[in-house]
Amino acid sequence: MLELAEVPLPEPGPGEVRIKVEAAGVNFIDVYHRSGLYPLPLPMTPGSEAAGVVDAVGPGVEGFAPGDRVAHAMQLGSYAQYQVVPASKLVKVPADVSLQDAAAAMLQGMTAHYLATSTFPLGPGHRALVHAAAGGVGQLLVQVAKLRGATVYGTVSTEEKARLAREAGADEVIIYTKTDFEAEVRRLTGGRGVDVVYDSVGRTTFEASLRCLRPRGMLVLFGQSSGPVAPFDPQLLNKYGSLFLTRPSLGHYIADPQELATRAGELFSWIRSGKLRLRIDRTLPLAQAAEAHRLLESRATAGKLLLLP
Repeated sequence: MLELAEVPLPEPGPGEVRIKVEAAGVNFIDVYHRSGLYPLPLPMTPGSEAAGVVDAVGPGVEGFAPGDRVAHAMQLGSYAQYQVVPASKLVKVPADVSLQDAAAAMLQGMTAHYLATSTFPLGPGHRALVHAAAGGVGQLLVQVAKLRGATVYGTVSTEEKARLAREAGADEVIIYTKTDFEAEVRRLTGGRGVDVVYDSVGRTTFEASLRCLRPRGMLVLFGQSSGPVAPFDPQLLNKYGSLFLTRPSLGHYIADPQELATRAGELFSWIRSGKLRLRIDRTLPLAQAAEAHRLLESRATAGKLLLLP
């Protein structure tokens, strides 16, 4: 039921900024909002990430002015020509980073950043398993994990996606449609298991992901592209080695404006220096938002999808 519709131009209130959206990122959270998995009042404008130019500022806003290049993540309503965003959720985009790159990097890039630097802070000697390693977050997470000095195993569905995961820096790539990823992880680690599994798939990988961990390892479940995980007995965590399980969300890692600025600043620095390479799979006009969702859900993409108003 995604429809392109004319609505009144939104006016920024106190502490808010109106941006002219140049590019909006498409993410799985948008699918969850559309499907009702994460229920929202209807009608609603989807989209949780965008980059653009400040068009107007509301009362009390400091630090932003019309003409500033800005970006944000985790503010609903970016599938639009104009969007009103709290100033506290905006970051300025450096002059040498394109607005399309900024839109492609904010939600998925900061997700990769917090997962690898905060949820389970990777370092030399760590072994990490990244599911969907050729996806939008996956390719960035592999790169950040390698920047942190970790050994990275990635799972993908096809030979082409295996190539993309290797290009991102994965040390070993497992094509799960051909090889049992749990058995392969055990083989690669000499039976010990990995320190952390970053799992955005959910239902179909959950228990096998637990079994891939070393004793006292951590499963970081940050998505559910295959569906939500069924209720389970926490005794499983004991059974497989006194494991840790967390279900994080980006919003809780950028709620503080200073933390947001620090994460975005490091992300933009990596992009500018070439340490982090973005892959924009394709761009579509805003009117094709439904097609963008179909592509994302069918796993037909390898990289970022952007909508251009």
